[in-house]
Amino acid sequence: MIPTINLKNNIATHSKKTSNTVKGLVTASYGKRYGVELADGKKISCVTRGKKTDLACGDIVSIQMTDSREGVVESFEPRTTLLYRSNAYRTKYLAANVSQIIIVLATEPSFYVELLNRCLIGAEAAGIKALILLNKCDLSDNTAPLKLLEYYTQLGYPILPMAATEDVKPLMSYLENETSILVGQSGMGKSTIINALLPEAKSRTREVSVTLDSGKHTTTAAHYYHLNASSHLIDSPGLQEFGLYHLTPEEVEMSFKEFRPYLGHCRFNNCKHQNEPDCAIHNAVNTGVIAPARLACFQGVMQELAFKP
Repeated sequence: MIPTINLKNNIATHSKKTSNTVKGLVTASYGKRYGVELADGKKISCVTRGKKTDLACGDIVSIQMTDSREGVVESFEPRTTLLYRSNAYRTKYLAANVSQIIIVLATEPSFYVELLNRCLIGAEAAGIKALILLNKCDLSDNTAPLKLLEYYTQLGYPILPMAATEDVKPLMSYLENETSILVGQSGMGKSTIINALLPEAKSRTREVSVTLDSGKHTTTAAHYYHLNASSHLIDSPGLQEFGLYHLTPEEVEMSFKEFRPYLGHCRFNNCKHQNEPDCAIHNAVNTGVIAPARLACFQGVMQELAFKP
């Protein structure tokens, strides 16, 4: 089941198509090898030519068949969106052609607000809408995490409290007619959500390490699932960090929704919102309009970008 893609970007393909190629959808990414679903539903295993590993789940590809179950990816179609993370040494593609990122948090183990903020920056920069899902609301009092997330509601991000082990129906309306990706740190319950939505997927789940107050990695590769003909879902491995090395300072600024009304209103045109006098962003923090944690996140990302060559 290859979803219809609105080809509106002009990203170059990696090689010329040949008359012997067939189209497919990348449904799993294992580093240098990819699972691909053909138009008739057949699943095959593919590699790319040379050392290129720049495909992602959700890519529409042209394949040169080398066997009944094997092929070589010759090219990929232009993408509508591309979600990825990066640091100074490595770029990791998460998903292509997605319309929604679902950031999965939980009442336990503790979630990292810094990681949440970075996921939102990545989504904003990629032009992908975001849903914040607070899972495991059946296990402990969710008052504190929901209070923390009120700020994000004010920014316009929907918040969905849920207990995936009891009922995933509240999530269904958000998934309809979307191609979504689940992201979040380990132990938040992403695989449990997949199992509840698609029992046949049989994603492995493991108990959370109470001692370490963290989750154990259960998903080691991204996987693409069809919920119905127009709704699709990608499960991704647990994250511990979300590098944004690929962004420009201007892109980072614009990825903070609450910064936008104040950009261009600082005393200095080149204000970096660090320690400059009469900084409009700092003034908004001091008056309680912008959360200090959000400014701290911005400053941390900017410090990382400062080391770019």
